[in-house]
Amino acid sequence: MAQAIALKAEERQGTGTGVARALRRVGKIPGIIYGGGHEPQPIAVDLKVVSNEIQTPGFFSRVYTLEMDQAKVQTKLQVIARDIQFHPVTDLPLHVDFQRVNKDSKIHVSVPVEYINEDKAPGLKLGGMLNVIIHNLEVVCPADSIPGKITIDLAGLNINQSVHLEAVELPKGVKAAHAARDYTLVTIVPPSGADDEKKSADATA
Repeated sequence: MAQAIALKAEERQGTGTGVARALRRVGKIPGIIYGGGHEPQPIAVDLKVVSNEIQTPGFFSRVYTLEMDQAKVQTKLQVIARDIQFHPVTDLPLHVDFQRVNKDSKIHVSVPVEYINEDKAPGLKLGGMLNVIIHNLEVVCPADSIPGKITIDLAGLNINQSVHLEAVELPKGVKAAHAARDYTLVTIVPPSGADDEKKSADATA
């Protein structure tokens, strides 16, 4: 898979709070791999690497090559992050879940939506406000064709106009998971107070 990013991991022996604390003391966090018709597999991954990956947009829509040393034999698995738990006070990652995937897997992922050309939207120049409804679009696609982002062009958009999902050309093989729910992606709303002014004008007309 072209998008796969290498991530080292090791087998984790034992579970529970004590094991997790011991791992964190050496700069690692516990995790688990599930799916793909195999039993769940406890692992440990580097805390610093995972923390850096989380800071990069699209963590849950990236495919990773998990490089593991198992009984002195290195294996590689294609996985995607599905869940991560954080410390309630420090916000440090505490545990991460990965799902096995392959080139034939069709998966449900959330992809970041990027809005461009705000400076070319007449409605914004007139004082309208950009109301972004969908920041991340949930899609279903092959595991080897996950888009890094979906770009929406705002050029030409005026006040009270919207961009709807049907107007967006998604990459080949990618379909919106909730097309009806996510129909409207973004709209330009009138300037604050404009509706009140219109109502006052109508009342005095």
